[in-house]
Amino acid sequence: MARTAIEFRNVSKQYANTSQYAVAGVNMRISEGSFITILGTSGSGKTTLLKMVNRIYEATSGEILYFGESIKNLKIEEYRRKIGYVIQQVGLFPHMTVEENIGTIPQILKWDTDTIAKRVDALLELVCLSPREFKKRYPRQLSGGQQQRVGLARAMAADPDIMLMDEPFGAIDAITRQNLQEELIRIQRKLNKTILFVTHDVSEAFKLGDKVVIMHEGEIQQFDTPYGIISKPANEYVARLIATQDIVQRLKVLKAQSVMLPVDAQVSDRAFRVGTEESLHNILTYFLEHDQNHVLVEDGGRGVVGKITWEQLKVSTRQGEILSA
Repeated sequence: MARTAIEFRNVSKQYANTSQYAVAGVNMRISEGSFITILGTSGSGKTTLLKMVNRIYEATSGEILYFGESIKNLKIEEYRRKIGYVIQQVGLFPHMTVEENIGTIPQILKWDTDTIAKRVDALLELVCLSPREFKKRYPRQLSGGQQQRVGLARAMAADPDIMLMDEPFGAIDAITRQNLQEELIRIQRKLNKTILFVTHDVSEAFKLGDKVVIMHEGEIQQFDTPYGIISKPANEYVARLIATQDIVQRLKVLKAQSVMLPVDAQVSDRAFRVGTEESLHNILTYFLEHDQNHVLVEDGGRGVVGKITWEQLKVSTRQGEILSA
């Protein structure tokens, strides 16, 4: 059972000289190692919610717990070093090289020079930038996508428990954004970090998040898996929000594990096999190109854990919705 990394207990935020709450009565538990996307339009409270986690903003009322302890009881400087923070503007220091930018927090923590150098190289490799080619460059010598990769590496430099990301890909072109999304998914699976990721893009939220928080006017409208939200929207607002996504987009962001059926005791060796993270769009494409009535779903060392039938996807797309298994 995963530990609770962050818990909100009836948390509200009201700014001075305003009658409305930016965040109102939020109760939520975020499990360690989960990837949570926070989705909402401008003014919905999503960024305020994020910034209360690392105490850039203090809650007006309620309590936020970090692994069971109120963050108000923690020394703020030490607490913030346990949390990586990535924003849209990146915020790299222009007068520092890539190497110096990434090594900022380790230097503050008084790591030795060799340890910092090895950490910088390892992180650049992790974000797919060659240390030999990039660590002596300055931010002005990098593309927007490269700067964002360095910003991500810098946020991970001290191996934080939690990563906060505030629309980090919002200013990036569509192709680079898609590549960065894939890299972030890969990194999260490898390191098992707890990530809170703010976005206003429905597709991005559903693609990245194990669970999605949908906010509107400071309140959480729904907190569920992408499949749970698509199959059972909590209210009219959520239903309208996800209605902007056509069936093809939904199939692209939903994963095999979200709809797979129980598998029979005996399975055919000839059946096509996919991973639990395979998109339903790719599985539908396979069905359209091959004469088979089902695929098997595998989960690494556990072997076959389920199946998806052609009939299941065919009915789903014909009705314009994804049906519950």
